[in-house]
Amino acid sequence: MSNGLPPLREVISSHGLSARKSLGQNFLLDLNLTRKIARSAGSLEDHDVLEIGPGPGGLTRALLMEGARRVIAVEKDQRCVAALEDIARAYPGRLTILQGDAKDLDVSPHLDGPTRIVANLPYNIATELLIRWLQPNMWPPFWSSMTLMFQREVAERIVATPAQKSYGRLSVAANWRCDTRIALQLPPGAFTPPPKVSSSVVHFQRLQDARFPADPNRLERIVALAFNQRRKMLRSSLKGLGPDIADKLEGLGVDPTRRAETLSLEEFCKISVLA
Repeated sequence: MSNGLPPLREVISSHGLSARKSLGQNFLLDLNLTRKIARSAGSLEDHDVLEIGPGPGGLTRALLMEGARRVIAVEKDQRCVAALEDIARAYPGRLTILQGDAKDLDVSPHLDGPTRIVANLPYNIATELLIRWLQPNMWPPFWSSMTLMFQREVAERIVATPAQKSYGRLSVAANWRCDTRIALQLPPGAFTPPPKVSSSVVHFQRLQDARFPADPNRLERIVALAFNQRRKMLRSSLKGLGPDIADKLEGLGVDPTRRAETLSLEEFCKISVLA
C-alpha cells in the first residue's frame, strides 16, 4: 500500500491494463525498484517532474512518495488514465495527467522550473524522445536532469567512450552537453510482462554549456556522416564534404585515415567546421 492506494497488480487487474506491445509497454510493479529509480534522479523537492508513459503509475507513485513538488505525467493509453486519476486524488494538487502522444504534446505550459525528467520510456519512442531533449533549439534546455530507462544496449551506447564498441552518434549527442552514467541495471523479470532484453536506467546531468564549442547542426551532420560508415576511414566517410577533405582534416590536426569510433568529442567538435 502507498498512501491508501491498492497494490499495482490489483490496479492492473481492476482496470484491465494488460501491457500492449504496440505501445512499447512493460510495467514496473515493484515499488522498491521504482523508488530506487526516483531516488537516483536526485532531490525531487522543489522540482517539477516530467514523466512519459506512466502506465498504471508505479513510478508516478514513487516520484510523489520521494517528494516531487509536482509530477506531470504524459500517457498515450486512455485505459491508464483512470488508474492515474486515483493517484492524483491520493496526492491532491501534485499530479497533472496529460492524455496524448508525448511526441506531439507541448508540455512546457504545464511545467515550472526547475524540472527533472524521470521515465520508464516506452521502448518504441525512447531514442526519438531522447534526441529531441538533447537537441533543443536553445541550450540550456527546460530540464536540469533526466533519469531514463532504456534497453541495456541503448544505455551502453549512450555512456560509451571512444574506442568502445558501442561508441557512436548517441554517445556524442549525449556527452557533448551532459554528464552521463548508468544508475541502475534491471533484469527482464523486474517487468510485467518481462521483455526479451535487460534494461538500464541512465542519468543525464545537464551542463550549462557544451563541453567544446561547435554549431549543433554542423556537429550533428559530421557525426552522422562519420558513423554511417563507421568502418571506413574519415577521408572516405566524409568525402561528400569535398574532394579535398583529407587535406582539410590534416589542416585541423586530424589524421584522415582514422575512423569515427576513435575520435574524441573534442575532435568531432573541431572538425564540425567542415560540415
